[in-house]
Amino acid sequence: MKKLSVKLGILFYLIIFGLMTFMFFFLHEGIVESRVEEELSALQARGNSHRAILEKYFNRETIDHVVLMESESTTDVVITDRSGEILGSSVQGSPFQEYLQPVHSDIPWGGKVIENEWKKGPYIATISPIRVNDQPVGYVYMFQDTASVHSLIKGLNEHFIMAGWISVFLTFIIIIFLSKGITKPLIKMKEATSQISKGDFSVILPKTSNDELGDLAKSIKSLANDLGYLKQERNEFLASISHELRTPLTYIKGYADIVLKRNLAAEDREKYLTIIVDESNRLSRLIKELFELAKIDQNSFVIQKERIDLVHFMNKMEEKLSPAFQEKKIKLAVECHPDLCLYADPLRLEQILFNLLDNAMKYSREGAKVTLKGWKARNSIHLSVKDSGKGIPEKDIPYIFNRFYRVDKSRTRSLGGTGLGLAIVKELVHAHGADITVTSEENAGTEFEIIFHEGAQMQ
Repeated sequence: MKKLSVKLGILFYLIIFGLMTFMFFFLHEGIVESRVEEELSALQARGNSHRAILEKYFNRETIDHVVLMESESTTDVVITDRSGEILGSSVQGSPFQEYLQPVHSDIPWGGKVIENEWKKGPYIATISPIRVNDQPVGYVYMFQDTASVHSLIKGLNEHFIMAGWISVFLTFIIIIFLSKGITKPLIKMKEATSQISKGDFSVILPKTSNDELGDLAKSIKSLANDLGYLKQERNEFLASISHELRTPLTYIKGYADIVLKRNLAAEDREKYLTIIVDESNRLSRLIKELFELAKIDQNSFVIQKERIDLVHFMNKMEEKLSPAFQEKKIKLAVECHPDLCLYADPLRLEQILFNLLDNAMKYSREGAKVTLKGWKARNSIHLSVKDSGKGIPEKDIPYIFNRFYRVDKSRTRSLGGTGLGLAIVKELVHAHGADITVTSEENAGTEFEIIFHEGAQMQ
């Protein structure tokens, strides 16, 4: 993760440094051009000022006065007549001769720049025409040594270099804190995932802002909680399986040894063999249900939906289960709206209702009533199994669909339950895209309701 922070820091630095260099370059060029334009404008304005005086008093005295003024200034002036003959100059000799070429009458009254190559040339220069009675009588040439411009630009460059180094330093510091700020929660998350990979799911992540990093931290925390729950559930599941398998095997082995090694009376022998058969059936049923759950978990079974006439379907269920209910002296009633159809897998639907009805029969007393009911609501079809048995304590309701969870653990063996029936029911109901709910009141009864939504029926 330190490598990531270094990579991020270098990446940010290169991006920001590139942007800063780009902006500094254009800003520098803009300021330089602006300063040169200001110098040229000031030079032109100075020449125009001299021109204005000379237009009023175009004589030797005024020319000498203008020349005298410029001889004490950082700029120089050359005044010529219309033919280009020098009338006055603030500099001895002819350093400006190359600029004093014959001029045309098309020079605007406001003047113009005749030399602006400050980088290569020794001077920048402007010209202003002198007009008397709208006729050109001469010209004012203004010159400024480019050394002063270079000095100005040099000072500007020094300021830019200083600002650049300060910006680079501050950017470097900011990027260090920024990269650490970004990578610190990532380092915490890496440590958390490493902790999870070692089987420790009690991870604690710092609170982060509501951004992508915050969402990632929440996801990791949620994953840790889910894995912790799955680990606990797996351990409980394995413990339950070992218990459920060991118990019938113990009975089978124990009574088989008794039958094999002892000389028993026919009645005792038959009793022990009956126990062995019952425990073998129980073991077979448990293994079958475990295979069912394994298929569901691996999605290796297929839901094959077809159109089911619920009235006919529920009447067939009643025919199959009535003998068992009559033996227990429990009444089974079937109620279904006429012409009610459902798209579902008939074998799986029968398995769902059989498990619910079997539970209802096991936990109901003699003389009780169990009702299988089907009806249509607005956009859904409802099936319910309702009994008037002992009910489920409120504290147990959230867990009854968990594997191997039993409400009445003391009576489980006598009732023959494995604790997997409702888990299978829940998975099969969800495989149909339906929902299952349960309402119960102790000593009053329990009702399981399956809701097939209209959209899920055709899937």
